[in-house]
Amino acid sequence: MTAPFIRLSGVRKEFETRGETFLAVSDVTFDVTEGELVALVGPSGCGKTTVLKMIAGLHDHSGGDMQIGSTDGTGFSADKDIGMVFQQPLLLKWRKVLENVLLPAEILGIPMAEARERARDLLNLVGLNGFEGSYPYELSGGMQQRAAIARSLVHDPKVVLMDEPFGALDALTRESMNIELLRIWSESKKTILFVTHGIQEAVFLGSRVIVLTSSPARMAGDIKVDLPYPRKLEIKTHEDFGVYTRQIYGLLGMT
Repeated sequence: MTAPFIRLSGVRKEFETRGETFLAVSDVTFDVTEGELVALVGPSGCGKTTVLKMIAGLHDHSGGDMQIGSTDGTGFSADKDIGMVFQQPLLLKWRKVLENVLLPAEILGIPMAEARERARDLLNLVGLNGFEGSYPYELSGGMQQRAAIARSLVHDPKVVLMDEPFGALDALTRESMNIELLRIWSESKKTILFVTHGIQEAVFLGSRVIVLTSSPARMAGDIKVDLPYPRKLEIKTHEDFGVYTRQIYGLLGMT
């Protein structure tokens, strides 16, 4: 059996606010295997982003155990081995697309000749070949988010954490980006943890769906989605797709 690449066991997170303790994450336990695309779903404000930030090393966990990489904790660096994609592309408006993609490589001191070649390959992978010299304002919202995905991959991370990356897009563009993400994942072979509050989006993308309750976040379920890849939009009309969707609604008390 393949050992988990990410493992959370009874993880909790408390914040101190104005002298009071706020419990954001109560008890979260799940694994992610290397190369897996796992969706993390739950109501807005339930603590999904907090879980992601703990995995990224941006927040310490207050309790429980968390392990990323090898069992002895070696061979993994949050700076070098994690890529992040946020809800907004957060591209620097004064830098062209290629320069935006290269930013993590500059910060990490990766040789520029190597990084520039990889950045061009990634822009081709995400469908932005020919837009290397464009500025962010010259791109649509979906194209900007494609550039952000390329940026998250330029330093060849082991894990990509995506925090509702398509939440600000219109419905049609969002569905198009879902299909593109599955293609990029298939070609890049990266481990991806995708946070969303969209139940159908979670089922469409994930090989598994981790379901969290309202704040403080607790485990409501860990569902294996046994639908074949590559997935197309027609799969949403499949009877099994509806079964998974209704199961998640039930876990969230929405039926």
